Amino acid sequence: MITVITPDSTQLEEVSQWPIWEKEPSQFDWKNDVKEMFYILEGTANLSTACGLSEPIKAGDLVTVEKDIIINWEITSDIRKHYKFFDS
Repeated sequence: MITVITPDSTQLEEVSQWPIWEKEPSQFDWKNDVKEMFYILEGTANLSTACGLSEPIKAGDLVTVEKDIIINWEITSDIRKHYKFFDS
């Protein structure tokens, strides 16, 4: 499952403490062994799954990806994101 929300000010304050990841336009598969949350600072991408789910993401989105899901990332403009992994 992938969820995309607009974060509130409290969430943004927490997110700002997370590490940053950057990637140029590309396409690749990624499997999360744990739940991941990330906040898009810049860029756009489309996230899709084998079961047909497709979610466009952009700057300002707070995204949660549940564990054990294979996501196909199609980054359409340079992505810069804060991210955090959760064990449960």
